[in-house]
This record gives sequence, structure tokens and C-alpha cells, in this order.
Amino acid sequence: MEKFLQSWIAVYDKCEERWHSIQASKLTSNLVVLFFLIGIIITLLSHYKLIEYQVGKFFAIELAFSILLISEILGLVFILTHSVADSVGKQFEIISLILLRDAFKEMGHLPLDVKWSTETLLELLPLMTDALGAVFIFLIIGLFYKAQRHVRITNSPQEQLRFIMLKKSVANVLLMVFISICIYDVIEFFLTNHYQNAFNIYYTILIFTDILILIISLRYSNLYIHLFRYSSFALATVIIRLSLSAPKYYNVLLSVSAGLFVLLVANIYNMLNKNEITK
Repeated sequence: MEKFLQSWIAVYDKCEERWHSIQASKLTSNLVVLFFLIGIIITLLSHYKLIEYQVGKFFAIELAFSILLISEILGLVFILTHSVADSVGKQFEIISLILLRDAFKEMGHLPLDVKWSTETLLELLPLMTDALGAVFIFLIIGLFYKAQRHVRITNSPQEQLRFIMLKKSVANVLLMVFISICIYDVIEFFLTNHYQNAFNIYYTILIFTDILILIISLRYSNLYIHLFRYSSFALATVIIRLSLSAPKYYNVLLSVSAGLFVLLVANIYNMLNKNEITK
């Protein structure tokens, strides 16, 4: 059993090493460019009614952003094992990019030669709220990272190693699930000409993952201050998940509210726990 666990962790470590390599960054960049060009071709074919699949004018940008977001979500798996707070920050980075993508999507509904009127200005409201929401979250992320302090909840290096190994085991399963969903989405898109937005599924899985890591952490510390912090971060993930399926305006309200919530929790945690905080 111990040998299997070591092999299982070694797979994760190898994947993490590859993910942070220059080759992986180049591959991600190439895939984004490739899908951007594919999006342009699909847009042209749709415009001239050569295919049945109807897309907006900025579909290529939306598709490229989607590939970029998928890579960001995969990267989230490798942050999960290092810091729960960093993982939460990464989730808000992803939400800000989703809002920017949605802003481009709203722009695609407008004609290239806009005839300005009251109706046109009203149509711009969803676009502007998504864009401004992304900026507010961008600011919150910066403040959250500055406020972040790391406190070790384990009592010995051996406990810390076991805790990390447990988190890596969870992250390994999460990585396999995410890759399976990505492959399924790409195959489904090319077979049915229908793009399935799977970010709701990703965040639903993340909710349960956050709760699982919270439960695992109780093995090493059941102090109220640590329990409240981890539980608050898990709640923020739930709010983010709700924002993905919320109507326009409410999605931005929920996302920004979740960001302010974790920022407030982080600052209160630092204030109450300042004697134990180590950079």
C-alpha cells in the first residue's frame, strides 16, 4: 500500500513539474492560438451559412478564452496542494477571466456599425457590468494576495509531509477528473457542433474538493480560527458556483460579494492570529 501511494504521489509530482515547465507554457499558448484560428474559420462558415452552427462575431475570442480558462483550472489543481488561500485566489482569477469572456460574448450581439440610441445603451449594460465586475475582482485578488499570511496547522515536519501527501492524492484524482471532462467537451463540440460550458461542473467538483480538504485538515488542527477560515473559503467557492448560473448583474454581484467576503475573512484572520503568522 505504501509503495502504491509513493508511486501515486510521484505521478502527481511529475505532472506538476511538467506543468510548470516552459514547454507546457508554449503548448498552452499554441493551443489558444489554434482554437482562436478554428473559431475564426467557424465564424466565417457560420456567417456565410455554410454550416448550421450559428455563432456570434466574437466567437473566436470566446473559444480562445475558454481554452485559456481550462488551462487555468488545470493549473488550480497544482496550487491546491501548496496553499488553500492561493487556491481561493486562483479561483477568483478564473472568475475574472470568465467575466471578461462574457463581456466579449455580449459584444458579439451588437452590430459592427452601432447606431447609438437608448436601446443600444441598455444593451451595453450587461457588457459593462461584466467588465467592471472583472476589474473589481482583479483589485480584490491583489489585496487578498497582499493580505495572505501562511500559518502551519501541523505540529511537526512529519505531520506536514503526511498532510501534503493527502492533498496531493486528492489533487491527483481531481486532475484526472478535469482532464476527462476537457477531453469529453472537445469531442462533444466537434461531433455535435455544440459547445458545452463545463465550468459549472468544474466548480461543483471544487466545492466538494474544498470540503474534503477541510475535513482532512481537522486531523491536524481543530482550532476554531483555522476551521472558520477554511470553512469560509469553502463557502466562497459555493458563492462562485452560484454566480456562474446566476442571471446578468446578479452574477457580478455574487462574484464581487464573494471576493469581498474572503478579503474580509483574510484580514480578520491575520488580526486575530498575528502572533502565529509566519511569512
